[in-house]
Amino acid sequence: MSSMENKIDKIVEKILEDYKDDRFINMVEVFDQPDKDAVIDITKKMLKIVFPGFYRENNYHFYNNYSRLTNLLEDVMYNLNKQIAIALKQNPENKMKPQCEVQKLAENISLSFFEQIPHIREYVDTDVQADFEGDPAAFNRNEIILTYPGLMASTVNRIAHELYLLQVPIIPRMMTEYIHNLTGIDIHPGATIGKFFFIDHGTGIVIGETTVIGDHVKIYQGVTLGALSTRGGQSLKGIKRHPTIEDNVTIYSGASIFGGETVIGHDSVIGSNAFITKSIKAGSRVSIKNQEHNIKPGKGFDNLEEDPVADDSWIYKI
Repeated sequence: MSSMENKIDKIVEKILEDYKDDRFINMVEVFDQPDKDAVIDITKKMLKIVFPGFYRENNYHFYNNYSRLTNLLEDVMYNLNKQIAIALKQNPENKMKPQCEVQKLAENISLSFFEQIPHIREYVDTDVQADFEGDPAAFNRNEIILTYPGLMASTVNRIAHELYLLQVPIIPRMMTEYIHNLTGIDIHPGATIGKFFFIDHGTGIVIGETTVIGDHVKIYQGVTLGALSTRGGQSLKGIKRHPTIEDNVTIYSGASIFGGETVIGHDSVIGSNAFITKSIKAGSRVSIKNQEHNIKPGKGFDNLEEDPVADDSWIYKI
């Protein structure tokens, strides 16, 4: 045996020895956890169901939408049933149930979820309209569906939210974290979002679990809808911790709104970088007072007769 093989054997022995204590991270019941890759595949196929004309099927060829949808739906339903059955075991009340009983519960949940697809698509359609009507840079609705990260994030959130309402553990969060990784937009599946929701640009947006958003709300990049404090940890579970945004509100980039009792009244505009922890009345305009900028002109430009002097007289303000 080579020197390298001996070193590898010793490392393996050390790691296996490290597995022997009772730390939670040492749990090796890998088949008792939902399969992340399978959940991502389900998410991708759900997008094909929501937008039937925008994602190609490379493996199947059908003459009509009925055959195509039937095949796709059976595939997603089979795999979702399987993953939900695994996830349900995460709930203590399900751990001791017979597998056949858990599987039946998973099937019922899956059927209830798929019955909500027309409802999901109704809301997604309004989001596409809001994106197109609200963004003069949009070429057409096709471009929005195929390229806009905000629409992608809100669509996956609407899918995951229905599973969240059905009390499916872990899987909804897997879906939204998958799209978070792709878009930089972090929406908890528990967040309740109304119709005509428009995320512009989107990167860095965070929307917490108990957030409630009304209709015709527009949010720009870097916005946080968060909790005032999470120091209470698990004792805060189930408590309204995140703000409520009423209808027809626009929130510009970098604004932060915190607290479960905070309500942004309808038809309000929240300016960039605002920091809000108290409710705002309907129709309000919130802005940050302009800060003073000190600007030093660059050297070598025609408007400079000489180099800046040391007494700061070169500074001009805007």
